[in-house]
Amino acid sequence: MTPNSVRARRANLALGVLLALSVFVVGLLWAKWAPYLSKALTAQRTHRWSGSSILTAGGVRAGDAPSWRAATTFFHAYFLSIWPALVVALLISASVQALVPRSWLPRLLNRRGLITSGLAGGAASLPSMMCTCCAAPVAVTLRRGGVTRAAAMAYWLGNPLLNPAVLVFLLFVAPWQWALTRAVIGIATVIGVAMAVGLVTGGAAPRSDAIAPSSDESRGAPQRFVRALTCLCLILLPEYAILVLAVGTFRGWLLRLAAPSHQGLLIAVLAAIVGTLIVIPTAAEIPILQSLALLGVSSGTLGALLITLPAISVPGAAMVARSFGWKAIATATTVVIAAGVLGAAVLSALP
Repeated sequence: MTPNSVRARRANLALGVLLALSVFVVGLLWAKWAPYLSKALTAQRTHRWSGSSILTAGGVRAGDAPSWRAATTFFHAYFLSIWPALVVALLISASVQALVPRSWLPRLLNRRGLITSGLAGGAASLPSMMCTCCAAPVAVTLRRGGVTRAAAMAYWLGNPLLNPAVLVFLLFVAPWQWALTRAVIGIATVIGVAMAVGLVTGGAAPRSDAIAPSSDESRGAPQRFVRALTCLCLILLPEYAILVLAVGTFRGWLLRLAAPSHQGLLIAVLAAIVGTLIVIPTAAEIPILQSLALLGVSSGTLGALLITLPAISVPGAAMVARSFGWKAIATATTVVIAAGVLGAAVLSALP
C-alpha cells in the first residue's frame, strides 16, 4: 500500500469507530441514561416507585386462566416499556458489526481465565443497563465477533443484574436489604455463570452459523450496516414477539406459582424457576416485588425473584441460543436458579 492509501484506510477506520461510538453514546443517553437519571432523582425525592406491576397489566390476577387478552395487554405494556432500548441495541449491534474491526472485541473482553473473562464482560455491561432481551442483539454480536461464551454471557447477564441504575432505585424505594442482596448475589451470579459456561462448553470459538453476517471489507460500511440490521431484525424479533405473547398468556398461572405466602426451600426453588420463565423490562422487578410484599409473600420468595426475574427469561434465552448454544443456556439457567435460592437465603437471613 502507498502511504496515501494507508492514511486513507486509517482515516476511514477512525471515522467508523467514531460513528459506532456516537451511536452507543447518543442512543443510550436517549433510551437509558437521561430517563434513569430523571427516575433516580424522583425516587430520591419521593422514596416511592411510580410504576405498577407489569404482570397485572390488563387486570390479570394470580390464578387467572390463559387468554388472548392477557397476552395482548402484557405485550402492549411490555413493548411500550422496552422499545427505545431495543431499537438502540439493534443499532449498536449493527454499527459494531459494520464499523468496528472484528479483532477489537476479543482483545477487549477475552481473558486467559474464566473469572477475569467474567469480570471483563460484567464491567462492559455496566454502561448499557438493559434487560437481557434488549441486550441479546449485542450479546449475539459479541459472539459473532469472536468473544468467548464466558465473557459474552457475563455481558448479557451483567446488564440486568449489575445495572447501577436499578441498584440506585432499590436504595431509594425499597428496604436496604434488597439492594445489598441484589449487589452481592448479582456479582456472584455473573462470575459464576461465566465460569460454569466456560467449563461446560470448553471456551470454544463462535459458531460459523451465527446469526450476524461477517464483516466483508469488500463491501461498504452502509451496506454492511443494513445487512447486519436486517438479519438481526428478521431472525431475532419474530421469535421474541411470539414468546413474549406466550409469557403474557400464562402469566396468571405464573403469578400463582411465584407468590406463595409460606416459606421453605422448595418454595424458594419454585419461585426461582418461575422467575427464569417470565420476561420483564428493566427495573420492573421493583413494583412486582413491592406488590408481592404487600400481599405477605415471604422474604425467601422475594429474594429468589429479586435475582431470577431480571436475569433470564424464555424470550431472552431463545434470542441468544443460536450464538451461545443450548448447553450454555441450560448451564446459565441452572446457575441462575441456584443463585436465586442463594438470594432467598441471604434476604431471609438479613435483619
